[in-house]
Amino acid sequence: MTIAQTPEPPYYAVIFTSLRTEGDNGYDNMAEAMVWLAATQPGFLGIESARESLGITVSYWESLEAIAAWKQNSAHLVAQRRGRDEWYADFKVRICRVERDYSFEKP
Repeated sequence: MTIAQTPEPPYYAVIFTSLRTEGDNGYDNMAEAMVWLAATQPGFLGIESARESLGITVSYWESLEAIAAWKQNSAHLVAQRRGRDEWYADFKVRICRVERDYSFEKP
């Protein structure tokens, strides 16, 4: 896993925070497929994800229109439905405009 290489701001971040239900029930395969599919969508810039007991996935997008198109992608709609029915006990989505970013990398 690496830190997403995003362009100069402004751009958008979708922060998906979740608590999972018990068991995999096909979650890992679907999550992998959704990352691959998102990466093929117009306006996708990158993704970062971490999971312990609380999962946080941040995807980066060029525009609000690109985010809206991803939300309506037919395969993503199936994953959203299964998420509500099977995989998540609780989740929250936040959409933010990134105004500034900076970084550090140890040589």
